[in-house]
Amino acid sequence: MGNEGIRLLALPISSLFPYLYFMIRDLHVAKRTEDIGFYAGFVGASFMFGRFLTATIWGIAADRIGRKPVILFSVFSVVVFNTLFGLSVTYWMAIATRFLMGALNGLLGPIKAYSIEVCRPEHEALALSLVSTSWAIGLIIGPALGGYLALPAEKYPNIFSPDSFFGRFPYFLPCLCTSVFAAVVLIGCLWMPETLHKHKASVNGKQSVEAVEAHLIDPQEKVEESASVDTKKSLFKNWPLMSSIIVYCIFSYHDMAYTEVFSLWAESDKKYGGLGLSSVDVGQTLGITGGSLLVYQMFIYPRINKVLGPIKCCQIAAALCIPILFTYPYMTYLSGPALSIILTIASVLKNDIAATIITGIFILQNNAVSQDQRGAANGLAMTAMSLFKAVAPAGAGIVFSWAQTRQHTFFLPGDHMVFFLLNMIELLGLVLTFKPFLAVPEHNDRN
Repeated sequence: MGNEGIRLLALPISSLFPYLYFMIRDLHVAKRTEDIGFYAGFVGASFMFGRFLTATIWGIAADRIGRKPVILFSVFSVVVFNTLFGLSVTYWMAIATRFLMGALNGLLGPIKAYSIEVCRPEHEALALSLVSTSWAIGLIIGPALGGYLALPAEKYPNIFSPDSFFGRFPYFLPCLCTSVFAAVVLIGCLWMPETLHKHKASVNGKQSVEAVEAHLIDPQEKVEESASVDTKKSLFKNWPLMSSIIVYCIFSYHDMAYTEVFSLWAESDKKYGGLGLSSVDVGQTLGITGGSLLVYQMFIYPRINKVLGPIKCCQIAAALCIPILFTYPYMTYLSGPALSIILTIASVLKNDIAATIITGIFILQNNAVSQDQRGAANGLAMTAMSLFKAVAPAGAGIVFSWAQTRQHTFFLPGDHMVFFLLNMIELLGLVLTFKPFLAVPEHNDRN
């Protein structure tokens, strides 16, 4: 059920973007059309900010009490708060429910640790690729749910009347479908085996703060029977781990900012530099993108990683991303089937590249620590990443709204500026993947 957990995490995130632009419009918080992106960014940021505040705590809890209890509670929180988000009638209710869903969701770190622990070392790339594959399945289902099921009274007036429950809460139906799926996953997780191998050391009298210290502070010297026994390192002094987390944060910031901008840009009017697409159009494009990601992660990425290793995969992928993003602003000159085809191809390539980078970094992170620190390491990575992903949507929304007001300037007009800044972030991430910055554990130095 671990992969279903990742799929579940993807659904409330990916299903939001096809209709977020219209949800902000209907909440009447933006006074001008150009301001919609500004307010949409904070809705996207609230989930990640909540996760930032609690991710390390959840990771340490997963090391102390097991992966399974954390996963069960996280799935339950999705059932509750995703349902409440669909019932939001004010902007601040939407912000609050997304924030709580993020803060009470410690799913991703334990799932990544779980996927490593159930596999032999030679199958780690495949295991983490399956995690990304499950995410990809969520990226297929999520946008389809959001694109086709949001605003049902407008799209399917013969089934849903404007006065019906779904007419009064036009964004509840996709959230309800996600919550029902979460409830099924929650039941299935009850039979999921625990993978944490607990070492029976004396823990009487220790407080929870000592658990934090055990992971984040150099442990005191202890007498060991053998000098060959691995000693715990401070996570903050583990440079292979910390360097991979920093690179992970840069690319995560880029990916989240891109995700936020993509839907806003695709759905905004052409007079503001957008493509003028509907939520259904965006949902279809993102669904096809998720489908390609599924195929790529299952059949292509493991072979590429086996030949090149995770670092070279990241470097090549980041280099290819820059020219692809450069083409995006020029798609406004297209229309009809040509626009749909070119946009879908670009979206597929961009997201496959992002998956290549993130999966490679996952491998480096998990190989940089021992098993009993893996939950805390992933929690620390989730904390840092969530901070960057919390800032990214808000920052992207602000820049996007600003760019829409400068359509006729000489230097990088309109959305040219948005995609130029995205490329600069990608370039920074690419530079940091090279030595001496990015370190590799000695036992895993393949590049």
